[in-house]
Amino acid sequence: MLPYILKRLTTGMLMLVALSMLVFALLRLAPGDPIDAYVNPNVAMSQAEMDALRTRLGLDQPLPVQYLAWLQAAATGDLGYSIQRNGVRVLPLVLERIGPTILLMAAGLAIAIVVGIAAGIVSAVRRNSATDVGFSVIAFFGISSPAFLTAILGLYLFSVVLHWAPSGGMLTPGAPFSVGDLLAHLILPACLLSIGHAALIMRYMRGSLLEVLNQDYVRTARAKGVKEFWVIMKHAVRNALLPVVTLIGSTIGIAVGGAIFIESVFNWPGMGLLMINAVDTRDYPVIMGATLIIGACVIVVNLLTDIAYAAVDPRVQVA
Repeated sequence: MLPYILKRLTTGMLMLVALSMLVFALLRLAPGDPIDAYVNPNVAMSQAEMDALRTRLGLDQPLPVQYLAWLQAAATGDLGYSIQRNGVRVLPLVLERIGPTILLMAAGLAIAIVVGIAAGIVSAVRRNSATDVGFSVIAFFGISSPAFLTAILGLYLFSVVLHWAPSGGMLTPGAPFSVGDLLAHLILPACLLSIGHAALIMRYMRGSLLEVLNQDYVRTARAKGVKEFWVIMKHAVRNALLPVVTLIGSTIGIAVGGAIFIESVFNWPGMGLLMINAVDTRDYPVIMGATLIIGACVIVVNLLTDIAYAAVDPRVQVA
C-alpha cells in the first residue's frame, strides 16, 4: 500500500504542475494587459511608470520565465500577494476561505451519500413499483437541473417565500457565534448542493444492487433461510457499493463547481466566492493560488477514495 500511495502522490504532483501551467497560460492569454490589474484607475500613470511597474513585477519576461518564477515561489509556500486586497498574502487568504467550503461540501456530500444510497437500495428492492418510479423521476430532474438554477429556485422558495432558512451568509451578522445559527445557515445550501449528487448516487446504487441481487451467492443465502433484510444488507449492499465508492470520489471535483454557484448565490464566504471575486477583479495571484489548493484537495480525496475502495473489498489489489 505504501509504494502505491507514494506513486499516486508523485502522479498527483505532476498533475498539479500541469494544472498550474494550463491556468497560468490561460490567464496570460486572456484579452487585456495583465498590468491593468495592478494599476489604480483613479491615478494617472505615464507609460514610463507603467513600464517600470511591469519590469518590477517581472511581466516583461517571457511566459516560461514568469511561470518558472511563480512555480519556484509556490514550491516554498509563497503564492504571492493579492492585487485587490492591499498586498494580503494569498496563502493565508485561501486557507481562511477553504474551511467554509470544506464544511459546505462535506455537509452536502454527506447528505447526498446517505440519501442516495438509501434511495437506491429502496428503489432496487422495490423494482418497478410506484416507489421505484417516483425515485427515478426525482433522480432524473435532480441530475438534469443545473446547480445555479437549483440554487436560485431553492433560495427563492425556502428563504423568500417560506422563510424557512436564512437567505445568505454563514452566520447572522452581529450575533454571537452558535452552532445552531451555523446549522441554520448551512442546511439549505448543503441540501441544494446535494441534489444532483444524491440523484446520481441513487441511480448507480440501484443499478449496481439490481445486478448483485441476481448473483448465485445471493440466491444461495436466501435458500439457506437467511432473512431478506440480512441478505440485502450483508451480502448484496457491500458488493454493490464498490462502483458507488468510486463514483463518490469522482464527484468531488464536480462538487467544487457546484459549490461555486451555491456560494455565489448564498454569499457563502468560501473558495467559490473568493474565486468569482478574483476573476471579476483579475486578481491573478489569488486565482492561481486557489486553483492550486483546490486541485491538491481533489487529488488527495481521489487517493483516499482508492484506499476506501480497497477497504470495502479486500480482493481489490492496488497497483
